[in-house]
Amino acid sequence: MNVLAHQPPRIAHANGIDLCYEIFGDAGAEPMLLIMGLGAQMIHWDDDFCWQLAARGFRVIRFDNRDIGKSSKLTGGKRLTAVELLKLRFLKIPIAAPYKLRDMAEDVIGLMDVLGISSAHLVGASMGGMIAQELAISFPQRVRSLTSIMSTTGNPKVPPPTREVAAMLMAPPPATKEEYYARFAQTWKILRVGSFPQDEAFDRARAERTYARGLNPAGVGRQLRAILASGSRKQRLASVKAPTLVIHGTVDPLVRPEGGKDTAASIPGAKLLMIEGMGHALPIPMWPEIIEAIDKHAHGATAKAA
Repeated sequence: MNVLAHQPPRIAHANGIDLCYEIFGDAGAEPMLLIMGLGAQMIHWDDDFCWQLAARGFRVIRFDNRDIGKSSKLTGGKRLTAVELLKLRFLKIPIAAPYKLRDMAEDVIGLMDVLGISSAHLVGASMGGMIAQELAISFPQRVRSLTSIMSTTGNPKVPPPTREVAAMLMAPPPATKEEYYARFAQTWKILRVGSFPQDEAFDRARAERTYARGLNPAGVGRQLRAILASGSRKQRLASVKAPTLVIHGTVDPLVRPEGGKDTAASIPGAKLLMIEGMGHALPIPMWPEIIEAIDKHAHGATAKAA
């Protein structure tokens, strides 16, 4: 069996900030960038998930977005208030933000430049899907294929998160380590929707690893502001030329299934894969279907381009 190459976490100076990244797979394989969601460190792309994609013939690169994990912490932006959210929703008064999704997309371009990658397959989850969409719109020549997972277009007509999830998002950050571990398990139980014993068994270890790499609640707030301040991509998505796959769970409580459907409907020729019983998470039992779909889509895009 071939032993795949692995490059442990390093720091790249990109777009004026530092980004922590890690590479799985061989240098000559097709580059695939995994972009994580709101408040989620790069390790939320599980090691084994990355290895399995690498084994399919990709050079898999995961990284911490700005304001999370080991990447640069920024400043500014007060804690989001319910009043601001109501103003945005009902009065369409925009939310102020120290940076937007476009800036986060430029971080990815900066990282690709540092790594000497002219174009890559992009796989984004949740906010990461929004960043990947922004890249496909603004930097089409850098995108070989786009996979947008449990994400949306920013279209205000997509139903909002469930009350339970919205309350969880707006809750004050945990005060102690043990409180954080408990909140982590509770959060993922709500997001996964239903019972996933394999994942629940890993929650404590995942929480410990996340905590050890460093938390930045203010950064999560700035990322949330970036999403809300960036508005809708729906009309601009019509210009996307990259072969696109949209993956979404049928029971997603955070970015509702309509968000995935709207993304697929907005991008010409996009394929939509709805996964039965999947919430706002990538549970281990669903990896085979998700990885197979990403693999087939990315390799199919390469074959078409050849």
